[in-house]
Amino acid sequence: MLNLTLAAHHPHPEAVVQEVQRKVNISVTRRQLQQQASDCLTGNPIDDCWRCDPDWEKDRQRLADCAIGFGQYALGGKGGEFYMVTDSSDHDVVNPAPGTLRYAVIQTEPLWIVFSSNMVIHLSEELIFNSYKTLDGRGADVHITGGGCITLQYISNVIIHNIHVHHCYQSGNTMIRSSPTHYGWRTLSDGDGISIFGSKDLWIDHCSLSHCKDGLIDVIMGSTGITISNNYFSHHNEVMLLGHSDSYEPDSGMQVTIAFNVFGKDLVQRMPRCRRGYIHVVNNDFTQWEMYAIGGSANPTINSQGNRYIAPTNTNAKEVTKRVNTADKDWKDWNWRSEGDLMVNGAYFVASGGRT
Repeated sequence: MLNLTLAAHHPHPEAVVQEVQRKVNISVTRRQLQQQASDCLTGNPIDDCWRCDPDWEKDRQRLADCAIGFGQYALGGKGGEFYMVTDSSDHDVVNPAPGTLRYAVIQTEPLWIVFSSNMVIHLSEELIFNSYKTLDGRGADVHITGGGCITLQYISNVIIHNIHVHHCYQSGNTMIRSSPTHYGWRTLSDGDGISIFGSKDLWIDHCSLSHCKDGLIDVIMGSTGITISNNYFSHHNEVMLLGHSDSYEPDSGMQVTIAFNVFGKDLVQRMPRCRRGYIHVVNNDFTQWEMYAIGGSANPTINSQGNRYIAPTNTNAKEVTKRVNTADKDWKDWNWRSEGDLMVNGAYFVASGGRT
């Protein structure tokens, strides 16, 4: 299979990590210096980039300049026209009606997609995106649920912001349109909240995800250049999968930043579960897990910085980390490290490799 994604692979991932740290430090310092003058600054460089502007709605596309980490180059629909979703229906997945969300995401040109009002979009089938799209749910309460749900396959430059994705189930074995000029047969989907397949330069920010059939977010098949930030995950077993399989070598180029998320109620495992690649887990709040928080196989790099890990009461589940189906002698050299993490209620991180 032709892989089109590794061009987004950053040759110096540690430089990207250092830049994230620099931006966080700047935001924290600004907050401390201006605490009495402004209660807007948060110390979160993503939010501080746009939220303090009372007229942010007049310059929505500024958001595209606010990402950090490996997904910082995701343009979304920046520079494109605005498209307003006015119709929450999803009756025809081959010939979607203008005004619907499906009609917008399949277009070939860049679009900045906003919503006319609060709405629940119950998908009939998986929602297949084209490149250069932003879903901007700010100012509305937007829920996406139903069949699929969101599929990002062999595309680039997508931003998904402030959307609630939940109760997604398997669908498919039908024709679905993926562009104005093409529709085709889709087999049964997994029922992920957001499925990322062979794609690059993506940013998922300030969404909530819960109650899906398979994963809440799956990143596979050579996808890279991704930031997952400021999201709230809850009520799910296998939360996030990064990497297709232990044997799929193109996932060695996968680079994902997981930043400022809250891993909330009723989560079991995979926050994330990593195969190959470089995963930067920074400033997240892990409030609950049943089995483990971060797992992996096939020698991924795990760089954990500034997170809070609150272990469950179960004395057999205090460990943050899990090497999946791997003997101790095989993972002792893997680069898994913890720096500045806060361990609560007996949580502990088992580091390995030369840099621990």
